[in-house]
Amino acid sequence: MTIIVDTNLLVRMAVDDNPHQRRAAAKTVAEADAVVISCHSICEMAWVLRQRYAFSKAEIGEAIQKLCEIEKVVMDRSAVEAGLDALQAGGDFADGVVLYEGQCLGGEIFVSFDKKAVAAVSQRGMKAELLV
Repeated sequence: MTIIVDTNLLVRMAVDDNPHQRRAAAKTVAEADAVVISCHSICEMAWVLRQRYAFSKAEIGEAIQKLCEIEKVVMDRSAVEAGLDALQAGGDFADGVVLYEGQCLGGEIFVSFDKKAVAAVSQRGMKAELLV
């Protein structure tokens, strides 16, 4: 069976605050033929790990990388890699995914009120505009 997992399952796999749910998540993933993970769920997971569990950017990157290493996981790997690249450059995972998907859809310039996001995009040599 091919399963679609949500943010809650991803968070349970990354933290051990509920051992029963962590085991259930791991068992479900292990028994599935394929595990579909949307970029939206990974972005939410990154946010939850940062805000609720105070994970560092490096720890968030490690948790996402572990998902990428699961052979049966189906995801937009290029978008996830873009998010990881943004995270490693000091930016936000979700901003990297947003930028990647926006470019794929024909976008030419990243526009935001977020100073850090605009700076991170600009540092990577891409067009970005800060709205004030």
